[in-house]
Amino acid sequence: MNTNTQRTAKSPFKSRPSQEGQQSKPLNERFVYQDDEVIDKPFNWAEFKRLFAYMKPYARQMIPLVVLMMVLGTITKLAVPFLTSMAIDGAIAPEPPAVPNARLLLILTGIVLLLYIIQWGANTYRIKYTNIIGQRVIYDLRADLFKHIQKLSFNFFDKRPAGSVLVRVTNDINSLQDLFTNGAVNVLIDCVQLVGIVVILLLINWKLAVAVMITVPLMFIISTRLRVRIRRAWQDVRMKNSRINSHLNESIQGIRVTQAYTQEHENMAFFDHMNFTSKRSWDKASAMNQAFGPLIEITGGLGTLVLFWFGAYLIQTGQLTIGYLVAFATYVGNFWDPINRLGQMYNQLLVAMASSERIFEFMDEKPAISDKPGAVSLPPIRGDIELEDVVFEYEKGRQALKGISLSVTAGQSIALVGHTGSGKSTIINLLSRFYDITSGKLTIDGYDIRDVTVESLRSQISVVLQDTFIFSGTIRDNIRFGRLDATDEEIEAAAKAVHAHEFITHLPGGYETEVEERGTVLSMGQRQLLSFARALLANPRVLILDEATASIDTETELKIQDALKVLLQGRTSFMVAHRLSTIRNADNIIVLDHGELVESGNHDQLMKKQGVYRGLVEAQFRFL
Repeated sequence: MNTNTQRTAKSPFKSRPSQEGQQSKPLNERFVYQDDEVIDKPFNWAEFKRLFAYMKPYARQMIPLVVLMMVLGTITKLAVPFLTSMAIDGAIAPEPPAVPNARLLLILTGIVLLLYIIQWGANTYRIKYTNIIGQRVIYDLRADLFKHIQKLSFNFFDKRPAGSVLVRVTNDINSLQDLFTNGAVNVLIDCVQLVGIVVILLLINWKLAVAVMITVPLMFIISTRLRVRIRRAWQDVRMKNSRINSHLNESIQGIRVTQAYTQEHENMAFFDHMNFTSKRSWDKASAMNQAFGPLIEITGGLGTLVLFWFGAYLIQTGQLTIGYLVAFATYVGNFWDPINRLGQMYNQLLVAMASSERIFEFMDEKPAISDKPGAVSLPPIRGDIELEDVVFEYEKGRQALKGISLSVTAGQSIALVGHTGSGKSTIINLLSRFYDITSGKLTIDGYDIRDVTVESLRSQISVVLQDTFIFSGTIRDNIRFGRLDATDEEIEAAAKAVHAHEFITHLPGGYETEVEERGTVLSMGQRQLLSFARALLANPRVLILDEATASIDTETELKIQDALKVLLQGRTSFMVAHRLSTIRNADNIIVLDHGELVESGNHDQLMKKQGVYRGLVEAQFRFL
């Protein structure tokens, strides 16, 4: 893709004021960035269940042991305050005429110490095991998302920056880790603990329990008013982070253009603006989260006042002992802790749901190109291709191809030429079914390509692009990407056929030389040669060369042309080229203009017509 075109289409920058003395617009008005739409739908249990369905495969592992440890830890924790009340009333300060009992105090102290040891062991085991299960759930979710993204069609990626997709697989899924590792089990623990405490408080003195709990409804009413605002605030945080990732990815990819046009200051200013808005969004969401803490503390404080005021009255009237009041106070303190944690957990759940909505938005995206019901596997093809009145629109109402009809016999080499935007790349995208035609018919060996499986179609077509992508790894691995079961000998044979073997053997590690993403240690011509070797190793029946020789010097191009004469025998090939010297020997040259087929024939025939093709050739050679 042309770098300048891409930058213009997605540029975050508006033009600077052109009139002298005109005031600059505020930063948030000068910079406009297109990103994902805000997902705004109410919290629903169906989506919540969908998220936690990922835990089902591990339910049998989790329930018996983890729940046992959870119950054991909760029981030991609830037993300690009761034993404390026994120590006070029975051993430390018994009612007269009884006297302090050191032996009973020692026994109760030993029991409490044992309970603490049991509680520590149960909690340690539970945390360790839930972390393992939680990480497995995150692994499954990330794998499913990535697998689904691999199936999505080109039009999905056309509408979204790469950073926006990246943030779903990384940040949004990472934000679910605490929920799955500790959150779900902690909710169960806190709920069981709350029920146990309430029951115990009612058994100790139901009047005091009711008096203390009267503040709970007040807390619930206030907290529910915050939940919608908190959820929307965390959605906004995720969206801002997605924008930063998208801009960062674009900035790194386009760093050469940025520096070439000395736009570093504009880029930094835009990033500072995005960084500031992200920080402000985070501060807002965090402030709402922190509101729960003071809310619980204030409510707990009111409950404590009621406890000691009414508790003192009950002691004076003989309805409650000092030991039970101490135990009651401890249970009340333990009551507000899980309430506080549940409030924080609810906030964490809102954060997780904001991320899960963004994840499931991608998961629910249906591939525009997919196998229709009853699609058959395309058998080994000869390479006869037919386009019958093919019309295609990238956007509704804007035709990129206008009724193209073309018949190609197996083994023919077809060149597609024309001005930029004439429809050359569109035709080869349709051949590989990266997009579906709007109307008309496209067949290979008589099979409508929409009636066969996508995998069986693309496995018999190789595409070599102008912008060659080199994966991180060795030279050998990059060539082997064309056919993963290829032997080392077959890889080297493919490299020799396209004259890549010579430069590879001169590299420090030969075929084992490590290359980074995009192949920065290689020249553009060398990367192109590797893409030739990769395509030829796949042994396709149809070979598509999209400006594949644009980055190769003339001497290397001549070598490749010699190799292609042999390697293209028996294969159908399509060549898109602006350098018309590279397609002189094509069997049929198709001339396109604004999505229409205006001329066809071999080089000599088209030159005699003195039409569009001859004009292109003469215009090109005038500048040589």
